[in-house]
Amino acid sequence: MEEGAVIKHDLKKSPKTGQWRYMKPEVDKDKCIGCSTCVPFCPEASIEMKKWKEGQKDKADIDYEFCKGCGVCAEVCPVKAILMKKN
Repeated sequence: MEEGAVIKHDLKKSPKTGQWRYMKPEVDKDKCIGCSTCVPFCPEASIEMKKWKEGQKDKADIDYEFCKGCGVCAEVCPVKAILMKKN
């Protein structure tokens, strides 16, 4: 018996957000510690860790094409580097 669940995202099948999003998360790259806690919590898989500056840890980067503005990432960020702002 299999336990748990694995959610696989297929960008080709994912609907794009469009202009209806009311709030959007913004990452303060100076505050972000690169822990990637936010990545697995994003229900749309729209956060990935990307190079920000040479020689530094990767930082959270949000793909606004797919982000729905739910705010989960801001809630789970341990250093509050993600803030929700009006679109």
